[in-house]
Amino acid sequence: MAKFIFVTGGVVSSLGKGITAASLAKLLQSRGLSVTCLKCDPYINVDPGTMNPYQHGEVFVTEDGAETDLDLGHYERFLNVEMHHINNFTAGKIYETIIAKERRGEFLGTTVQVIPHITDEIKHRFRLVTKGMDVVIVEIGGTVGDIESLPFLEAARQMGMEAGRDNALFVHVTLVPYLKASEELKTKPTQHSVGKLREIGINPDIIVCRTELPLPGELRNKIALFCSVPREAVIEAPDAATIYEVPLIFHRQGLDEQVLMLLRLRATGRDFSEWMDVVHRITHPEREVTIALAGKYTELKDAYKSVHEALSHGGLAHKTRVQIRYLDVRSPDLEKTLEGVHGIVVPGGFGDRGIDGKIQVVRYAREHQVPFLGLCLGMQIAVIEFARNVLKLSGAHSTEFDSKTRYPVIDLLAEQKQVQELGATMRLGSYPCVLKKGSLAQKVYGTANISERHRHRYELNNKFRKLLEEAGLLVTGTYVSKNLPEVVELDGHPWFLAVQFHPEFKSRPQHPHPLFAGIVGAALERSRNPGERRNPIYAR
Repeated sequence: MAKFIFVTGGVVSSLGKGITAASLAKLLQSRGLSVTCLKCDPYINVDPGTMNPYQHGEVFVTEDGAETDLDLGHYERFLNVEMHHINNFTAGKIYETIIAKERRGEFLGTTVQVIPHITDEIKHRFRLVTKGMDVVIVEIGGTVGDIESLPFLEAARQMGMEAGRDNALFVHVTLVPYLKASEELKTKPTQHSVGKLREIGINPDIIVCRTELPLPGELRNKIALFCSVPREAVIEAPDAATIYEVPLIFHRQGLDEQVLMLLRLRATGRDFSEWMDVVHRITHPEREVTIALAGKYTELKDAYKSVHEALSHGGLAHKTRVQIRYLDVRSPDLEKTLEGVHGIVVPGGFGDRGIDGKIQVVRYAREHQVPFLGLCLGMQIAVIEFARNVLKLSGAHSTEFDSKTRYPVIDLLAEQKQVQELGATMRLGSYPCVLKKGSLAQKVYGTANISERHRHRYELNNKFRKLLEEAGLLVTGTYVSKNLPEVVELDGHPWFLAVQFHPEFKSRPQHPHPLFAGIVGAALERSRNPGERRNPIYAR
């Protein structure tokens, strides 16, 4: 029977519950245990697919096509395993399920209530991920005290009682703020947060304290005393040089030993060598490059979390630190801010805001021969830019942004034109792709057959494919069964690749994705040979 660890948060949001859950999972995995993670989100949306990135951060897509919380990206990157649709659910999904059952008459004669019907459905979903697992770590979104998260906390409390003392424990992540005026770390917010958790009926077994400064022994003792946990169960979580260092910070404080003891688990090993090597390569780079990330959500870095991490992983493949220059494509001085970068990435996105700026960025990369990687919308922008400025198809566009364009180089497939509902109706999840032999893409991947994750509606319009290829924008990757272009590259450019999918979702610190390792390698080459390299063939 799988053991359960419930991770809750208090005081403020964005404390790092996801990193805490992923780090603890990594520690237990390194001790020889099979571990998975599950994220509960308390909002009423059925999934985050239609939410603005400014409110939610990125939407992480799993192999099986689920649009999920970005914390599933942390779980995959730390554990080097795939998450699935059952590893994330929302309050909206729970209520949708219960209401559908009620409409079908499954509760005839019964008043449907939060307890037991909503909480029973939540507990059912907790159990769905237990197959083959020693430990399931359940991260409950939101902050203790939020009305939205109460059903999840109640379900966790019930699970703790039903599973028994040795089979479930609670980890509470809280804040110990530093007040500059009095030059003190304050434990009172933690005490209040734990008190609120106790009102719900949950007594935390371990308290993880987020703090900017080291936690003195006397404060650790104070938290232990007022929160009724052993001193060794008060774990300091300081700001780290890299998120991948957090498991090692926790291990040095004995967090994994505490968990093993409380859950009566027997670990078969203790191998942190590979993870220590990852951290060493991140903190001791031999070189450095600057890559521009040109997007429109740059004020919130979480909107591009997986891209950020994938670029970091790409640097690991070359023992290189990647300095990411976040570039707002609405800036009036785009070309000036691009000066000196060694590579450019244009990520995915939705909506027409910032499209002209992205087109300008792609043109800069093409004409100045800067290594370029386009992701999803980034590929579509590359096609639009080429059609306008090389083929001279004035006004060429995507029908997403201009439904009446004369040259719809990006368009919806026929089946997408019939879609009425927006949620979970895009091309989602993993699809196969065949790469053209001898292409840059095939050389970068080292194979002709790949599979990557998608999240989009619009596709390159095959009516323009021949025209594009004759002018030098080559389609070198195809989803064969529907003849959909998946990869384009620019003939005569040192490194210009754009893909219809999202490779960032499959990158891992131990296994950097080939495309991100590739652009970092190309950026390194440019950094060794700086200077203007404007290509007159394509500078039209």
